[in-house]
Amino acid sequence: MYLYDDFDRTLVDERIDEFRDQVARRLSGELTEEQFKPLRLMNGVYLQLHAYMLRIAIPYGTLSSEQMRMLAHIARRYDRNYGHFTTRQNLQFNWIKLEDLPDVMADLGRAGLHGMQTSGNCVRNITTDQWAGVAPDEIEDPRIWAEILRQHSTLHPEFSFLPRKFKIAITAASHDRAAVRVHDIGLRLHRNGAGETGFEVMVGGGLGRTPFIGKTIKAFLPKRDLLSYVEAILRVYNQYGRRDNIYKARIKILVHDLGAEAFAKEVDAEWQVIKDGALALDPAHAADITARFRYPEYERLDDNPEELRKARSSNRRFATWLDNSIANHKVSGYAIVTLSLKPEGGPPGDATAEQMESIAALAGRYSFGEIRVGHEQNLVLPHVAQRDLPTLWEKLETIGVATPNVGLVSDIIACPGLDYCSLANTRSIPIAQELTRRFRNLDVAHDLGRLHINISGCINACGHHHVGHIGILGVEKNGEEFFQITLGGRADEQAELGALLGPAVPYAEVADVIEDVVAAYVELRERPNELFIETVNRVGVEPFKERVYATR
Repeated sequence: MYLYDDFDRTLVDERIDEFRDQVARRLSGELTEEQFKPLRLMNGVYLQLHAYMLRIAIPYGTLSSEQMRMLAHIARRYDRNYGHFTTRQNLQFNWIKLEDLPDVMADLGRAGLHGMQTSGNCVRNITTDQWAGVAPDEIEDPRIWAEILRQHSTLHPEFSFLPRKFKIAITAASHDRAAVRVHDIGLRLHRNGAGETGFEVMVGGGLGRTPFIGKTIKAFLPKRDLLSYVEAILRVYNQYGRRDNIYKARIKILVHDLGAEAFAKEVDAEWQVIKDGALALDPAHAADITARFRYPEYERLDDNPEELRKARSSNRRFATWLDNSIANHKVSGYAIVTLSLKPEGGPPGDATAEQMESIAALAGRYSFGEIRVGHEQNLVLPHVAQRDLPTLWEKLETIGVATPNVGLVSDIIACPGLDYCSLANTRSIPIAQELTRRFRNLDVAHDLGRLHINISGCINACGHHHVGHIGILGVEKNGEEFFQITLGGRADEQAELGALLGPAVPYAEVADVIEDVVAAYVELRERPNELFIETVNRVGVEPFKERVYATR
């Protein structure tokens, strides 16, 4: 966990006082809704279909037990007893009353939480691998660099009013769990031929109306140059980004129109002016940030202890959960545990106040008080002793977060859709709920293997449908809900955009179409362990299209 200092706390407290005054002026009528809008957006407050929605920042997806308890408190006291974890490692509350918002902010502030820069045309919450710091395949903890960027970008006077929102993600692992190639800036820590550690810099990724995979503009950037180079990118974007057309305002459009090579030249010219100035990272500063992260004092433990072996051999359900939800830890005798927020028939990413309180307690008992949020809308306990896994599993089962479907067909990513969002064209949650029912048989799901379904209720793509193995996009046709289906997308180190399957299908047929797609996959795969994405890459979309539309 990162330990915040007096400066951080003062910043949050002053913002709370400022926002309390702004809300009072809105309630009195001194401010109109139009005047209030930019002020509330700076604090993560949206006006949705039914109420104000508050989006809370969870920097690089890391929460303490105390912070999770505070989120449970907010859900119970001010909302409707639940919260929604998002694909940006944030948490959203959908039913906050305007008059309660200042008190909510004050409660959050006491736990070191806030909503700053979770909305508006600024640098949004910086995300990273939910296994950061514990993954065996990473070269170092990327959260340190995410924190350096967070501090630099928070309330940055030049970049608080960009042409459009701006998203940054960082990974340090061989397998990309942070989806860096679909971000405005993607950063990948790696070593060059000389053994030095630095960043591959990708720009222009993003989904939404015009999706693009990010392009590498610098293969290796030394650590000392991280801030200056990112600032150079933002300066070029701030100067040349389209402000006359909201649909063409993202940096991905600028990179596409200029070309990656020409864009890189513009960045390099700006960078040469600032690279050796105040933004050059002093190793002492990086060391200070690193020292503010507190890591667990692990015990010396053996892998696969006797109590774990006995529990695995005697309980098939526990063994299934182990195989699905447990990942290797970089420290011997420990494990990374993923908690599924995708129960049968449940809204993806939702957690009740009771679940959040229980998870906070379990994290305190079994994970050194630390919890992570993944962009797949699940939670992680990153530091669990393997000997404790049988007991922990029983407790997770009791609160409903031990469904062994992580990464499988029912582990669906979905935006809130038309049930909550004023931008949505269609519902997302009911489709996700129906698909979890259709694929409730976990034996079938495990036979299908890794298969990601992503659902977005509109073209803004908050459900990341473009990079789902199966992507579902809601579109409106003459007042009715229709859905486009794409196949073959992926968000990892081999990121690709899915290909359109065929004509959009009506709401009532979506689940049937997905079942047909999955049935076609079973027929088309060459071997039982050929993954869905591998089959699509091998045969293309056409054989799936023939199966799906044969009787429609």
